[in-house]
Amino acid sequence: MAKQVVAQVKLQCTGGQATPAPPVGTALGPHGVNIGQFVMQFNDRTKEMKGTTIPCVVTIYSDRSFEFFTKSPPASVLLKQAAQIAKGAVNAKTDKVGKVSKQQLLDIAKVKFKDMNSSSLEQASRVIAGTARSMGIEVVD
Repeated sequence: MAKQVVAQVKLQCTGGQATPAPPVGTALGPHGVNIGQFVMQFNDRTKEMKGTTIPCVVTIYSDRSFEFFTKSPPASVLLKQAAQIAKGAVNAKTDKVGKVSKQQLLDIAKVKFKDMNSSSLEQASRVIAGTARSMGIEVVD
């Protein structure tokens, strides 16, 4: 007999540093999931990406068991790391806060490709370039 899915919860946690405190505890607690077990498994799976925001989707079953899979970090986080800035521009049209090269965009697109809705790597890098422009990051050759 197959397990019945009760809920799917989407979370964004810092890689290798998840704790039972919010947002993890408040999202998983009402479903009866063993939060300590989730935190341990998440931190073990994401220990090489320490300090980076990692989205994950947790599928919770009727017997209170769960499984989860992690996605690639958000494009904005990867762009901020590549441009070495703390945050994007307040007004992206007039303020430029950093620069990234086309090669860095291609590297980010390679990381994000499996989670994106793009048919080619070139198209994915153009999507990442649009995100960079909206953050006030200049794309240079």
